[in-house]
Amino acid sequence: MYLLSRGSGYPVLFIHGIPTSSQLWTGVIDQLVGRFTCLAVDLPGLGKSPNAGHGLKELEALADRIEQIRVENKIDKWHVVGHDAGSAIAVHYAYRFQERVDRLALLSPAVFPELKPFHLFRIVRKPVIGELLAPAVNAIFWNLAMRSAVEQGDADLSSAVEDFQAPFSGPLGAWRLMSILRWGNPREVLGPIAAMLPQLLVPTLIFQGSRDQAIPETFAHRASALIPQSKVVMVDSGHFIPLNNPGAVASELLQFFAGAASA
Repeated sequence: MYLLSRGSGYPVLFIHGIPTSSQLWTGVIDQLVGRFTCLAVDLPGLGKSPNAGHGLKELEALADRIEQIRVENKIDKWHVVGHDAGSAIAVHYAYRFQERVDRLALLSPAVFPELKPFHLFRIVRKPVIGELLAPAVNAIFWNLAMRSAVEQGDADLSSAVEDFQAPFSGPLGAWRLMSILRWGNPREVLGPIAAMLPQLLVPTLIFQGSRDQAIPETFAHRASALIPQSKVVMVDSGHFIPLNNPGAVASELLQFFAGAASA
């Protein structure tokens, strides 16, 4: 997986969701690089990373790959931050390699099997219909839905959206997006996570956007009720919290990570 690395200091790993990229974290990283080494991956088939055989549905395999990144970069422990599907991967990683995680942050946590994919995505997840309507869905999503979702503040986020969209441009781009979105049945892929959460003994901060229409607010509170050392922070934002309100995310993370340093 492509790995972005900026700054110096204690390492923090950022994991984006679907269908974004490491550029999701640019505004947050800009405010942390003076005190932390910020590492952000591009998940398989997204950003600058090529697709992988298992795609995004084998969360244990993705957790293992992230552990390889830690070893390759000679990191003893790090903070781990995930957004959307990246939260599900972060939970799997923290569950499997808990001794390597100092603190955990989950934004818009897509971690329960009751998750309902975005309504446009449900179309392309259906066999045959998805293949036929993939070009239309691809165009509508990037030109209307995605830009509307991220352009809720004053910042110009067009470059971030272009980076997210890059793997899905060109003649076959719509079907590449369709392949990514067919990540599996939420009941099967996300089903095991609820049993993992009570066993996460690392301090955990959960962010939820007050205007998030993709992930129910109840997911954040359910996760917090299950994770022993956790709390929920509500942010004035839509689903893409790191884009909509990077200042609030960075401020909360700085305080959260400072608690680890003092401990």
